[in-house]
Amino acid sequence: MNPTKQHIASDNYSGICPSALEYLHRANDSGHDLPYGEDIWTAKASDKIREIFEKDDAEVFFVFNGTAANSLALASLCQSYHSVIAAETAHIETDECGAPEFFSNGSKILLAPSVNGKLSPAGIETLVTKRSDIHYPHPKVASVTQATELGTVYTADELKEVCSTAKKHKLKVHMDGSRFSNAVASTGLSPADLTWRCGVDVLCFGGAKNGMPLGEAVVFFQKELAEDFAYRCKQAGQLASKMRFISAPWLGILESGVWLENAKHANRQAEKLEAMLKKIPGITIMFPRQANSVFVQMPEPALQKLKDAGWRFYTFIGVGGARFMCPWDCSDQIINALAADIKNAIEG
Repeated sequence: MNPTKQHIASDNYSGICPSALEYLHRANDSGHDLPYGEDIWTAKASDKIREIFEKDDAEVFFVFNGTAANSLALASLCQSYHSVIAAETAHIETDECGAPEFFSNGSKILLAPSVNGKLSPAGIETLVTKRSDIHYPHPKVASVTQATELGTVYTADELKEVCSTAKKHKLKVHMDGSRFSNAVASTGLSPADLTWRCGVDVLCFGGAKNGMPLGEAVVFFQKELAEDFAYRCKQAGQLASKMRFISAPWLGILESGVWLENAKHANRQAEKLEAMLKKIPGITIMFPRQANSVFVQMPEPALQKLKDAGWRFYTFIGVGGARFMCPWDCSDQIINALAADIKNAIEG
């Protein structure tokens, strides 16, 4: 492995981008401020999110991580006897350790078959109409992951179809957007056009995977849905006493536009990697590359050689194969080194 101190297993490996770190220092250097989100940094970051999403009445909350964001958002939309419809590969199903069910006191996740990681209108229709008796958990929410766990991106038209089907059955729509920035960069559409204008009710807007030290923003596009959400955050241990150190870095990446530039760079690097890998015999690209990840199938001995060489990557995400994830600061050096080592592993 090339000694670059970078990894390509997950965008969670990356550090803090300069703009986020600068504002973290600014918040610290500004002296004392009010606790529990009453500070000026949190107010400004919330207003900036409203501006970016073109939604003046959106309610914004900052939590420590994506698991809390998704779980608490879903819990706010569901009672314990409700259910959430999601794609079979959705992050809330495969990677949250039952947290959505835990924080909702038992709301069940109902899984729909999916193509390239996307929840379809037909999948929603099947699960909603499957049963209507009192013994079946009543569907209440449709949840989409944008970008998906398989690195694909919903178009605005696809989202509109999903949301339209959900609304027909009186379901709210939740979007797990841990890589929402990458989806915006991929489509070239505005944040508003990929969320509430399609019918999304609440977005969990990811920061940690896009250059932030930590912290996700939960954005409710319907104010009434956020009623008592602050109490949920407090009860779940997600109300930061020094909230400004979560929100100030958000302001840093939003004011400068770095949130989108970081995502564009990560997507471009994944595109470069994909182009290199397509030239190697024995490599199969598993899913359309639309964001910052590349899923590949290759011989098992080659996978082991890569691991022996020090490369870290996941093989449990998706349907077999290996996932290579390009972070916001992914260098050409790491892309070139990985492609070369994959080629050598297969040919050697």
